[in-house]
Amino acid sequence: MMKLKGFWYTGGYCLSSKACTVLSKKENFFSFSCLKANAEGNCGKSFLCVSHAERKKHRFFEPVKWTKLYIEDRALGMMERRQIVRLWQQGGAAVLITLVRAEGSSYRRPGAHLLLGSRGEYAGTISGGCLEVEVLRKAIWLVREGAVVERYSTMFDDTAEVPFGLGCGGVVDLLLEPGDTPECRALMAAMEGSLAGDDVTVLTWLPHKGRSLARAVLAANGDFTFGSEGLTAPELVEARARALGQGGIENMLGEMFVERIAAPQRLFILGAGDDAKPLVRMGVLLGWSVTVMDGREQLARVERFPEAERVAVVPSVCTDVLGIRPEDAVVLMTHSYEQDRGLLAAVLPLRPRYLGLLGARHRSSLLVSEVAAKLGRTVAACCEQIYAPVGLDLGGDGPEAIALAVIAEVQACCMGKLGTSRRLSAEDVERHVGEGGVSRYLQAQCALDVA
Repeated sequence: MMKLKGFWYTGGYCLSSKACTVLSKKENFFSFSCLKANAEGNCGKSFLCVSHAERKKHRFFEPVKWTKLYIEDRALGMMERRQIVRLWQQGGAAVLITLVRAEGSSYRRPGAHLLLGSRGEYAGTISGGCLEVEVLRKAIWLVREGAVVERYSTMFDDTAEVPFGLGCGGVVDLLLEPGDTPECRALMAAMEGSLAGDDVTVLTWLPHKGRSLARAVLAANGDFTFGSEGLTAPELVEARARALGQGGIENMLGEMFVERIAAPQRLFILGAGDDAKPLVRMGVLLGWSVTVMDGREQLARVERFPEAERVAVVPSVCTDVLGIRPEDAVVLMTHSYEQDRGLLAAVLPLRPRYLGLLGARHRSSLLVSEVAAKLGRTVAACCEQIYAPVGLDLGGDGPEAIALAVIAEVQACCMGKLGTSRRLSAEDVERHVGEGGVSRYLQAQCALDVA
């Protein structure tokens, strides 16, 4: 009899179909096989479960089967990472929980973390609220003998007395590990370092078939900064090659979870007007590193932007501006035509991932035309790098609505999810330039784009 532990199974059918049949009965446990037919025949899945009556007497887990390397390559839950690191820095971390695999619908993706403190406090989430209470209640007991992987279902079951969730419709595998091990400390140190700008890759050999959890941490240059005792040189070399894309991950031997922990998204807001305040707050809420710059000393003050990581008074061309990197996001919103022109000419050659220009289409077209001529570039080439008018077309009015539209476009762009946008084309620029000169914009304020 297979050892099973942990949760109310959804019962009576396999996860891929409700068309199942009982094959055998062993000590009140039934084995079901999926009868769902497709072009290739039956799916062939088989799961141990119990009848609805017997299920109420037993709590158990499906056996966890790991067949490939799982990679999470996104910077997920940046604000949660900050909260987790803050809790860890306070000392007394008890259990670290990591979502390492998800099937079906899941509120969180692999790479989500939840840290339980020694006094019962916690930071982070691994679901939409379906699992946290149950997992946290048993976490310390589950890791009494070391790290374990446990499987939970959030499939809706209206016959269960106390279903785990609200019917999210998925299955997740969670890695639970004690907080006082070298492996856990190495992962937490990697998270802490990422907040300072370090990109790291964490390789975790999951506990499986008698093997304890092991871990290695790769710096951005490919050097190992940590490796568990017992890991051999050949294992580390092959794992590094696979994790860095030098081999086919589908053929990787062993049970491993690879997590690339990226530094927070950096957002540079060039312009310290009042309308920059909600943009700063929203960026910080996402866990981003937000810097505010402006050439006007009376506006670029720390007390005006207490949430920002940095507030600086800068001219249009300076070391701070030239320090913008290709992976950064930049929003140009000084409301000063002269400042915008100088800053746009300085930032455009740096090719940031996102460069948004606040202002009406006509004003932006004139700026692009002048800067293109100054840099010796075509207007079309400049338009390909600039998001103008800035922000998604979400509707609404006022600083908060504009900030929401801008932050949504930055998020979508940086995550590679941006579909359509309102960006200017070379034809748009030519048409607007033909409508008149820049004299109307040579003043402190500019009109916002309402088109």
